[in-house]
Amino acid sequence: MNKGPSTAVIAAWAALVRAERTILSGVAADLKAAGLLSTSEYDALLELDRAGVAGLRPGELQKRLGLAQYRISRLVDGLHKAGYARRRPCPEDGRGAVVTITAEGHALVRSMWPAYAEAIGRRLGGRLDAVQASELARLLGTLTREVDHGA
Repeated sequence: MNKGPSTAVIAAWAALVRAERTILSGVAADLKAAGLLSTSEYDALLELDRAGVAGLRPGELQKRLGLAQYRISRLVDGLHKAGYARRRPCPEDGRGAVVTITAEGHALVRSMWPAYAEAIGRRLGGRLDAVQASELARLLGTLTREVDHGA
């Protein structure tokens, strides 16, 4: 008979969810106050920038960002309308699309990073020292790897 997760696991889950919500909403508020894109928009452009001229199919962008499919569609639509991303037919599959970053999107990623980095530093870096941050990254990486492998 399955007893369910331990008290420690439940406490870790609750702390993880609270921390994610608190830090992300704080960073998002900082970016909004600066008149910049949302974290999701920035992160999508960053992934497209990293993909280079090859671009990414929406499904790959979804996987990299960990967002629901409907959110990716809206995100790509918004970036396309704003002139930060383009859609083109996928060469291997005429029905599919590939999304690429535009020169304007590339410039925006570069110009936004200082404000984004400052917000991350304020909301997370200001609360953890380097050792704690390294340990947190290691632990979260363990969770991510497990999810990526279907666990």
